[in-house]
Amino acid sequence: MAGGREIKTKIKSVQNTRKVTRALEMVSASKIRKAQERMKASRPYARAMKQVIGHLAQANSEFRHPYLVERAEIKRVGYVIVSSDRGLAGGLNNNLFRRLLGEIRKHQEQGVQVDVVTIGQKASVFFRRIKVEMLASVSHLGDTPRVEQLVGVIKVMLDAYSSGTVDKVFLCYNDFVNTMTQRAAFDQLLPLPPSDGAVAQHEWDYIYEPDAETVLEHVLTRYVESLVYQAVMENVASEHAARMVAMKAASDNANKLIETLNLVYNKARQAAITQEISEIVGGAAAV
Repeated sequence: MAGGREIKTKIKSVQNTRKVTRALEMVSASKIRKAQERMKASRPYARAMKQVIGHLAQANSEFRHPYLVERAEIKRVGYVIVSSDRGLAGGLNNNLFRRLLGEIRKHQEQGVQVDVVTIGQKASVFFRRIKVEMLASVSHLGDTPRVEQLVGVIKVMLDAYSSGTVDKVFLCYNDFVNTMTQRAAFDQLLPLPPSDGAVAQHEWDYIYEPDAETVLEHVLTRYVESLVYQAVMENVASEHAARMVAMKAASDNANKLIETLNLVYNKARQAAITQEISEIVGGAAAV
């Protein structure tokens, strides 16, 4: 059995760790409400953009934008991966990466190459270690990311798709369901997937000013940016929720460990006292 001094040192160490986990839990708890408010505030715009683009995709336009055309052969796919900048969020990032690695492995087995752009420090560090082509990355967006910070990496992937280098683009992020649940989400960005309930192209079309190509180029680019921005906001809310839950569990485990160590310390202390009494009694009997 360890000595009393060693056990006291362990107890002190666990108590210091508990202070850190409690502080992180309270910080995430204070940030999660604002993150949820920002996430919910951006959702109506993202939904409206989806509706508009869904209508445009169903229209019988003479001009078909490349973002709306499904390619016959898929030789290369791209992933826009959204992660957190900081750790201590449980399995939030690892669950997303594990599922994404399975998808990448399937593509590679079929002879399809994979390109990625990463948003967040964790994804950037992780995907530099595996055999995929990283086209661009951005990190340290903070708790209030702006669209301007994302335009660069989005344009890199859009240019790759427009040039024919990439044939399909997916968006990967953690979707915020509630405080206890965050799920890894994989959405197809390009080409534009059919909208819900759309089974056939309509005979009507819009009137474009100045022309269909200019309008669709602008609207579809804003559409992709809105989806990526919404994914980043969802991921920020998921990060704070996951960290709050993980740090709460860590604090509870620290409490249990401190109780166990206190019991061990008391037993060791009692054993030491009993041994001292036995030595005194033995010495007195010998005299």
